[in-house]
Amino acid sequence: MDYYPRIEAERLDLADFLDTLTDADWRVPSLCPAWTVHDVVAHLTLSTRTTLSDVLRGAIRARGNWERMEADAAVERAARFTPAELIAQFRETAASTKRSPGSKPLDTLTDALVHGQDIAIPLGRERQMPLDLAQAALDHVLKSPFYGARKRFRGTRLIATNTDWSAGTGSTELRAPVQDLLLVATGRRPSLVTG
Repeated sequence: MDYYPRIEAERLDLADFLDTLTDADWRVPSLCPAWTVHDVVAHLTLSTRTTLSDVLRGAIRARGNWERMEADAAVERAARFTPAELIAQFRETAASTKRSPGSKPLDTLTDALVHGQDIAIPLGRERQMPLDLAQAALDHVLKSPFYGARKRFRGTRLIATNTDWSAGTGSTELRAPVQDLLLVATGRRPSLVTG
């Protein structure tokens, strides 16, 4: 399936949401450890701009620590650009099919869906996540070695409570809306993980 039209729509919807934020909102800590809302948006603008040489330089500077490399790049970009500039950059590349080296279209979709929640939840704002897209992103996250979900959910059966979806095997069950399962699978909302 060609996800790019849906990815573009999600990015544009997120840009519209970002337009509603106040100056104070941009300084609020996000669900991403040590990142403000401003840092998360800066990170989102990098997915269509990062080259292989950027990744190699960043990995060397971060001594091979992927998370530190991503955090450093986001914080540096947030310091260089205002919220309005970042929203404009995010909006102008909403239709782009360019991705960070090694990533897949569903990584781009996952970024838009999950980081939208990383921003909205701490602000007490609600952002709807289309069920079919959340399910596609969750299927991708569970198969990808990048997110750590395979290890996180070893021996656990995941069951969506708002759509006909389940995955995994094991004696432990985790039941939640598919959107929440996606957040848990990407390392958010650990309070949802119950046996």
